[in-house]
Amino acid sequence: MKEFLFFDLDGVILNSMKYHAEAWILAFREFGLTFEEEEIYLHEGAIELETAKSLFMNKGVNPTPEFFEKAFKLQKIFFKRKFASLVKPYPEVPELLRDLREKGAKLALVTSSSREILEEVFPKNLECFFEVIITGDLIQKRKPHPDPYLKAREYFSAPQDMCLAIENSPAGILSAKRANLYCIAITTTLRPEHLSQADLILENHSALRNVLLNGL
Repeated sequence: MKEFLFFDLDGVILNSMKYHAEAWILAFREFGLTFEEEEIYLHEGAIELETAKSLFMNKGVNPTPEFFEKAFKLQKIFFKRKFASLVKPYPEVPELLRDLREKGAKLALVTSSSREILEEVFPKNLECFFEVIITGDLIQKRKPHPDPYLKAREYFSAPQDMCLAIENSPAGILSAKRANLYCIAITTTLRPEHLSQADLILENHSALRNVLLNGL
């Protein structure tokens, strides 16, 4: 078992991606743009204009920073008002985190979400399992840049070969790989072909539990 385990939040710890996607779809609809859930999932975590630009270019829109800022603010409003109360941890997660800590693993939560959103949805009884929580507003460049995972590794002064990232999106996987981390992807939101840059792809949390507790 790797000693340092870095967990993504949305789609790995929480069942929140469907609700984030629905909030984005509602926000974009205010600008006359129509998106499908999978289009949002493919850009999960890439919530800066630089990394999300292709999402709009595919719709024939060249987004300005002002446009993106307005859309981002609207998304947060829709998410908090309509969906935040529906977000829950995946059923297997609390026991998995507890068992990992009992076996001596050191855990970090690494997310592109802001602290504001985290406080809306993240259960307080899970915070104790994580030695550090890195949100998107603590770093200069969010996923798919390596900065979030580099910051987690720096916090622990952890050897690279003792670290592992758990993700569910292309941007998250790319972030982990750019930080030279082994990356497991779980297919909670996307099919395996979209997660091909991960080192290992697992179909559910039961498989993830088996790998994390019993070794690769």
